[in-house]
Amino acid sequence: MDLRAHLPQIRRELAPLPVDEDVPLSPLTTFRIGGRADLMVHARTPDELAHAILTARRLGLPHMLLGKGANILVGDQGVRGLVIRSLVGEMEFLDDGRRVRTGAGVEVFPDLIVETVRRGLGGLHHFVGIPSTVGGALWQNLHFLSPAPARERTVFIEEVLESAEILTEEGERRQVGVDYFRFGYDDSILHHRADVVLTATFRLEPAPTAELRRVMRENLAWRDDRHPDMWLYPSAGSIFQKIEGVGAGRLIDQCGLKGRVHGSAAIFHKHANIIVNLGGARASEVRWLMDLAQETVLRETGYELISEIGLVGEF
Repeated sequence: MDLRAHLPQIRRELAPLPVDEDVPLSPLTTFRIGGRADLMVHARTPDELAHAILTARRLGLPHMLLGKGANILVGDQGVRGLVIRSLVGEMEFLDDGRRVRTGAGVEVFPDLIVETVRRGLGGLHHFVGIPSTVGGALWQNLHFLSPAPARERTVFIEEVLESAEILTEEGERRQVGVDYFRFGYDDSILHHRADVVLTATFRLEPAPTAELRRVMRENLAWRDDRHPDMWLYPSAGSIFQKIEGVGAGRLIDQCGLKGRVHGSAAIFHKHANIIVNLGGARASEVRWLMDLAQETVLRETGYELISEIGLVGEF
């Protein structure tokens, strides 16, 4: 589609949502890397989000959904078409006091976790410190290798999800249960169908607030010891998928690549499965380090590293 020629029509069809042009994407990602979006709209309610997606589909307009911008690497040449930024921020505690209904754009931390813990509700507190919106959390089945209280049991968000309202690939709005998502490790049905989460409802368990905060402190300490400070070293979290019993980061470290620098990107010196932006890094520099890790690990150990992050746009 010739965006410039069709821009008046696109604006009319997306109304009343304002359409911004030539929007920098790097400030909207945790990596702080990437080019510009041709067009962007901000959706703040489930109706606006559904409207933007259905309109883009009807017009045949290339589009992508952006939440917190975590777990992705945006190409240096940016994203063609329309970026729909999900800012659906409603949060409602339901009558029984144990369930919370949230918009897809609510940030799991701090917004959702802080409010649920304040009310003495546990379940989401394990994910403290992880950058993600609710929609992104369901996309990837958000998880954390919690040191407390289960002592390094991986906790998944599917464990507390009760239901969600989605816009289906076919354009219908439906309420679905947790089984619909077919959750796996870093996987859900959202990877395989063009369904979009509009809202989600979580069922939580009452627990002493002091105990929830203790677990949060332990999890944050465990995370801070291994993960970069996002203000100093922007990143997208783990770069490669988990290799059970071996560990992608351990393999990269064994190959002598921990701390390797290319341009303004580096394999993090504390955790070899994380690549960090040292300041002004380009997506091409991150890709170079990813390729280096994959080729070296395969050659020296026989293991294949598979990317865990999404590669978005043009590189």
